[in-house]
Amino acid sequence: MDLKRVVVTGIGALTPLGNSVPDYWHGLINGVSGANPITLFDASKFKTRFACELKHFDPTNFLDRKEARKMDRFTQTALVCSDEAVKDAGISKETVNPDRVGVIFSSGIGGLITFQEEVTEFAKGDGTPRFNPFFIPKMILDIAAGRISMRHGFRGPNYAVVSACASSTHAIMDAFNLIRLGKADIILAGGSESVIKEAGVGGFNAMKALSERNDDPLTASRPFDKDRDGFVIGEGAGMLILENLEHALARGANIVCEIAGAGATADAHHITAPHPEGLGAKNVMFATLQDAGMKPEDIDYINVHGTFHSIGRHFGGKSHSNRFWRTCLSSEYQLHQVNDRASAGRCRSNRGHSLCHGSKK
Repeated sequence: MDLKRVVVTGIGALTPLGNSVPDYWHGLINGVSGANPITLFDASKFKTRFACELKHFDPTNFLDRKEARKMDRFTQTALVCSDEAVKDAGISKETVNPDRVGVIFSSGIGGLITFQEEVTEFAKGDGTPRFNPFFIPKMILDIAAGRISMRHGFRGPNYAVVSACASSTHAIMDAFNLIRLGKADIILAGGSESVIKEAGVGGFNAMKALSERNDDPLTASRPFDKDRDGFVIGEGAGMLILENLEHALARGANIVCEIAGAGATADAHHITAPHPEGLGAKNVMFATLQDAGMKPEDIDYINVHGTFHSIGRHFGGKSHSNRFWRTCLSSEYQLHQVNDRASAGRCRSNRGHSLCHGSKK
């Protein structure tokens, strides 16, 4: 069968650098850091006392107060982000076939804040169960996708993808594949995360994963620096509207870009450390290029994951150099020269690590 071409027709972003796509982009190009002392809980006794929190975000400015209380923060951010993306794409259940519009939305952890709050309250009692009836619906990973579909009336494929830091990337990949197979016309894809809470920060501190550069939080998020000491935890949401090219052209949509291919692999090596030879990273680039029908010299930019912590330091020294990436690509394809203009980077230096938003390949 002939595969459909897939394009992006809408974008939404709610980030520590800004609560909209224009504000986020402005922060990125101006080198703004989203790191500040933690305000979402008292972190005075924690090894890490800073994070990349959302700024001036009040969910009740966008959501009904009663409904907002039925949602974890990761779902609240997902809904607000979806509003911007849907508006940007110019779609609604009245202007497109809602049965052909899906939502594939991810989270690395889900409702951790809700889980902590409910279990903490139970532990304070005498053992009598007094749980919020929305405890489980607030906590489960796929509730964000469900809430988004209910908010906008879209009845196509609806589910969550979870694969830690690659969750959002895999959500986009699944959406891409479903559309090119003709299973949907449009899919809202992306992810949200909000775990800046005692359990989240404390858990990552216990793993020695977070930066403890409390004296200089603005420069603590430094994935390529030899003196990096861990990642800076962040929060937020991001969404792309993926659409069948023919469908987008027929309705006169603004086309941002085209998605040419996708790939997914595993290191099969360690629960946190990357393979010392970077096999997973190399293999996923090979698979993606093959899927897209492209060659290494076609690539201008690579957005990498950029591990911050010491367990990734040996591999990081290799993988984060442009020469390494070009060597990986050229060795497989036996090319003498690949695109010398290609560069590698990542925006996590500015907005922190929001867990489900890994590198987008």
